[in-house]
Amino acid sequence: MHIKRDIDGFLAKRMFGGKTLVIYGPRQSGKTTAVETYLATHELASDVVSFNGDETSDRQLLADASAEKLRLLVGKKKILFIDEAHKVPNIGLVLKRAWDKVKGVQVIASGSSSVELADKIEEPMTGRKFDYTLMPPSFAELASATSPADEMRSIEQRMIYGMYPDVVTHPGDEVDRLRMIGKGYLYKDILAMGEIKRPELLDRLLSALAFQIGQEVVYSELAQTVGTDDKTVSKYIDILEKAYIIRKVPSYARNLRNELKKSKKIYFNDCGIRNYIIGDWRPLDMRGAVEAGHLWENYLVAERAKWRLVHEPETREFFWRTTQQQEVDLVEESASGMKAFEFKWNPRKGKSAPSKTFRSAYPDAVCHTITPQDVLEFL
Repeated sequence: MHIKRDIDGFLAKRMFGGKTLVIYGPRQSGKTTAVETYLATHELASDVVSFNGDETSDRQLLADASAEKLRLLVGKKKILFIDEAHKVPNIGLVLKRAWDKVKGVQVIASGSSSVELADKIEEPMTGRKFDYTLMPPSFAELASATSPADEMRSIEQRMIYGMYPDVVTHPGDEVDRLRMIGKGYLYKDILAMGEIKRPELLDRLLSALAFQIGQEVVYSELAQTVGTDDKTVSKYIDILEKAYIIRKVPSYARNLRNELKKSKKIYFNDCGIRNYIIGDWRPLDMRGAVEAGHLWENYLVAERAKWRLVHEPETREFFWRTTQQQEVDLVEESASGMKAFEFKWNPRKGKSAPSKTFRSAYPDAVCHTITPQDVLEFL
């Protein structure tokens, strides 16, 4: 199955536009495949010279390379593609020299450690680059590869095994593929950051977070559960977010005294990774209504985040709750206004609109309740 990715539009718009293109995203999300497929489709494959920061020889070739060396390495090619660029020593200066001195060549750099790559290139590449974040395929991307009807039939599978390309393209082998992604790639990047001093603590924290999707997270309670302090929990959660494993969603508060103002929820960017962490591959009808509802919420929050990356990247996301436990699962705020979403796995509960208290406090918000019966329009 060939999955056409939304990054094609970004590449079509930005290629040979005078800027370096930087592509972020987790390992195995399809960054390299997407770039190579685009170049092949547009008959540019023969114009590319590629390097991979995972390869020792490539790192040595590019490490602090001078402008003259870069010109020699590129030769007559039109495109320089550096994969896993964050592993190349002094990559920021290398990219700056390529932009400044290797004229007429389109430079593309990708990295699975977003913060590491961003930290290394932000200052030298200011005003010289366009960024794109590529997550695992979205519902819309998968539906374009098969059909919306087929993807609708597969939603429960996606809630269990997730959306990584290697997983969705190998039905029947999902569990082993997820184990390879989890152990061989995600953990590898986290530990490579060098800030994780206790891998066993990381395991306990991930497990605790996996059992709390859709619920408010209190760092002090997490610290007590996993056997550490609040500061360490906060640090490890920040690292997990930078590695694209989780996403933090803060609470929204503006009008009411009883709104929660400093709370947060934590979701996994892929349901399959969440289920891998706790080793639970049971179908939804064996999990109970509460667990199925939490997975439904996690799936939709992650899918909506992918949608915003393409369509409304400046939109901010929140959840809303009062001290009386009135809540709205997802609130989006942008220049175009406010949207509020309630996610209900049980269609019979989907007829109720989001909290009356919320609608009264924010009458201009456009409110939706999303169930499996009307999810197609949402996705």
